[in-house]
Amino acid sequence: MDETYQKLFDYIKNAISETVPGKKIGIAYSGGVDSTLISKICFDMGYDITLLTIGFPESHDILFAKEVNEFLKYPHHVLEIDSESFPSICKKINQTIQTENLSWNENSIAFYYVSKLAKSLSLDTVVTANGIDELFCGYNAYREAYSEGESRIHQVMDEKLENELKMMKAVNLVASEFDVKIIQPLLHSKFIDYAKTIPISEKIHDSEDIYRKHIIRKLASQIDVPEISCNKRKKALQYGSKIHKALLKTR
Repeated sequence: MDETYQKLFDYIKNAISETVPGKKIGIAYSGGVDSTLISKICFDMGYDITLLTIGFPESHDILFAKEVNEFLKYPHHVLEIDSESFPSICKKINQTIQTENLSWNENSIAFYYVSKLAKSLSLDTVVTANGIDELFCGYNAYREAYSEGESRIHQVMDEKLENELKMMKAVNLVASEFDVKIIQPLLHSKFIDYAKTIPISEKIHDSEDIYRKHIIRKLASQIDVPEISCNKRKKALQYGSKIHKALLKTR
């Protein structure tokens, strides 16, 4: 592994060590490159991991997570969302986080079910890969910003990070109902400061770049994350779980 990837690898491991105190953890898991990278690193660091996947029956995330884990063979549990109780859960979560922000509601709903699954397995800590999309140009917004130059990309990054940090506080408020803590190692201040120094060219190539996060994908491949995961295009949690579509029907 060359120096660039080794440094990123070491910073990720350090971020995990500094933010995840217990060795028995759940990992919010979709099968995508971000959650699979975090899972592989945590496993190799000696954590006792259980993959946690939620979604409506036959949703993309459930099917793809199972497919990728055929290679990994980690302990894996799935919670299928019940469509009948879903509207009342949405209403309760909206009252808890007190915002009409659609993305915040969708993510809080998703982590409500992740936390419920964790609690049923006697897990009190769930680790997520949140921060990778923000710091490594994972969103389509970075494609739109590319033509305006690096200063605009960094502006979008700061806006995305500010929103994510605030949103994860709302997520943890929801998770507290189950006495579960949601931890985001890659939103640790030291990792954020480091990740911002990585050249934009290592993250996104141009305004037509449909994959992005190239340095993350290359690192994942080098530590033997399955290629179907390394090459997976982004599909946000609320879409992969079908929560977005179901939530809109309740409004």
